[in-house]
Amino acid sequence: MHDIVIIGAGPAGLTAAIYARRAGKSVLVLEKETFGGQITYSPKVENYPGFGALSGSELGEKLVEQALNFDVEIELDEVIAIRDMGGNGKIVRGEHGEYPAKAVIIASGSRHRQLGLPRENELIGNGVSYCALCDGAFHKGREIAVIGGGNTALQDAVLLAEICTKVTVIQNLAFCTGEKMLVEQLKARDNVSFLFNTVVEELAGETELDALILRNTDSGEVTRFPVNGIFVAIGQQPDNKPFESVCQLDANGYIIADESTLVKTPGVFVAGDCRTKKVRQVVTATGDGAAAALEACRFIDNM
Repeated sequence: MHDIVIIGAGPAGLTAAIYARRAGKSVLVLEKETFGGQITYSPKVENYPGFGALSGSELGEKLVEQALNFDVEIELDEVIAIRDMGGNGKIVRGEHGEYPAKAVIIASGSRHRQLGLPRENELIGNGVSYCALCDGAFHKGREIAVIGGGNTALQDAVLLAEICTKVTVIQNLAFCTGEKMLVEQLKARDNVSFLFNTVVEELAGETELDALILRNTDSGEVTRFPVNGIFVAIGQQPDNKPFESVCQLDANGYIIADESTLVKTPGVFVAGDCRTKKVRQVVTATGDGAAAALEACRFIDNM
């Protein structure tokens, strides 16, 4: 039995692992997909203290390396349930095994939110993408659109503007919600334009995306917008269904917890983007991870 099993190897989970190991606890981190978490898809991180600028993948690699240096165990497995054994700890059940623990930290993060349009999944890789860092190079010299107006969308647009002939940022609001500095960077570029108060109604194209059907939310006007590809950056959504037996979820599927990281089940804690919070940034995720680890260690010490 491990002292702590951590679900998720993103900034929150890896920070929790580092803090728990420094406190002398045995730690197992379970990750179903990407070591380093969603931050690894960010082309450039400029707001993480201590680093002027680095890519998200570099930051993720540093976090993983630091955790491994503290002898944190990391395994690939997708968690499908948590069973509370009362005074006998918890059982974390994955697709490939069961992992007993005295305490559990859920740091499962969130995933890319889709537009929810017909044929969207069909066109993934054929004009529809969610990661500019991963797929941007395939669109070099082409005309593309970025859907969204938050920091992720604007960062994607900055990266794509370096290699694409034309980049159009399509936002359903009358303004961008991301950092003003990013907006100004994009406005200064000749190959970047903005379409506000606009939503995507349909993805057009037979085997590959070749146009968007757009609707202006003010006028109701519907237009066909030729484009070679789109990058969807409209936020994240959690995948917390496997944990609802030990946690309470809100209407959007986020685990209800505040900065204490405590949930309804003693010995279970939550950290990072998967919990209810106003600000979802890498620095708030690492802060959550530290808090969750300290709470978990305190719980174990008082068992």
